[in-house]
Amino acid sequence: MKMIKTSMLTSVIFSFLWVSGGTALAEEPNLEAESAILVDAETGKIIYDDEIDVILPPASMTKIMTEYLVNEAVKSGKIAWDDEVKISDTVRELSLETNLSNVPLRQDETYTVKELYEAMAIYSANGATIALAEHVAGSEGEFVKLMNEKAKEIGMENYKFVNSTGLNNKSMDGQHPKGTKADEENMMSARATATLAYHLLKEYPETLETTSIRAKTFKEGTEDYIDMQNWNWMLPGSVFAYEGVDGLKTGYTDMAGNAFTGTAERDGMRFISVVMRTDSREARFKETAKLLDYGFDTFTYEKVIEKGESVKGKKALPVSKGKEDAVTVAAGHTLSVLVEKDQKEKMTPVVTLNKKYFNEDGELIAPLKKGQAVGLITIENDKDDEYLQEEMRENVKVPLVIQEDVEKAGWFSLSLRSIGGFFGEMWSGAASFVKELF
Repeated sequence: MKMIKTSMLTSVIFSFLWVSGGTALAEEPNLEAESAILVDAETGKIIYDDEIDVILPPASMTKIMTEYLVNEAVKSGKIAWDDEVKISDTVRELSLETNLSNVPLRQDETYTVKELYEAMAIYSANGATIALAEHVAGSEGEFVKLMNEKAKEIGMENYKFVNSTGLNNKSMDGQHPKGTKADEENMMSARATATLAYHLLKEYPETLETTSIRAKTFKEGTEDYIDMQNWNWMLPGSVFAYEGVDGLKTGYTDMAGNAFTGTAERDGMRFISVVMRTDSREARFKETAKLLDYGFDTFTYEKVIEKGESVKGKKALPVSKGKEDAVTVAAGHTLSVLVEKDQKEKMTPVVTLNKKYFNEDGELIAPLKKGQAVGLITIENDKDDEYLQEEMRENVKVPLVIQEDVEKAGWFSLSLRSIGGFFGEMWSGAASFVKELF
């Protein structure tokens, strides 16, 4: 009987929402993972979170940082994609460990940065990863220092890097990086991992050209060739193929369990997902699919204000000492925000003026230049949203800009205004006096 009553009540509530035109909130997915997060890749806005600050071993998701630093070194000119990389004894020995993900590396063969990078990003090759770390920093120990410095620089929290690969240090047979301990392991939270992925994709979006490769032959035409299959089984043509997936990195160790940092784009909307400690290799992709389904099914990008459009009530601002006594202002860029579908009407633009451009009377001070930013336009209810980092809130703000030049008025015009103001005040005072007489 209780079940019938509950069912009837649910039906009544649903009918009420339908008749009244209300929109029921989408139900968040129920995930089987120790930690998970879903983020808007454009702004860093968090739209799903579950234990996102718990610090866990990321396993080979560590390689996202190595990818970042290799791209950075190439961009700065420190290394080049066609550089030939020297293979050290440590790298040679590790690359032959068949119980680890690897491509065999020899010391009498040549390998370019690009070849090793592809082996790392596609096949999670550990020896290739350390070879890149040594090429960038001289040793893996020095590279680890760069990893931790970069994490701090981009504002990551809850992390610790002790090697470039994500392997357990103890599994490296005493060859772990100098300055680290044999029993140490890389650690990151889901938020930290998503933050790292966010910065990688923002600064080096071309990395997706490599992470989206489903299969490639390493050193094709040589006796050491190996067919690399991408461990990301959500890429097109893979067993768990998901529309729009083009990255990013899987991870597994006994201690870390199965983890996956994914990213997918559809119709100009991209999400970054992280799941940590799922039950199996397959589960990490199934749980990721739940997250991405939630994102794409529930959210959309909506334009709040177009470039050149004015905010209601703030179309013009007063000007002091200018040839014009007011100037029109409008959005310097189009502001689009991620919202739940059919919720655009709740996105109200609001203006915040920059006080340094205004006098005590709230007037802009001439001269003024077209395009000069004098404030910001943001969203009224954005305060309740959460972002990977607080400064990412700036991603949902656009400048409020002046629409035309305003020259400073000459001394003669200013004098006439002053005189006019003086006599205007006299006239107002006289009129008030006469009115009081009657």
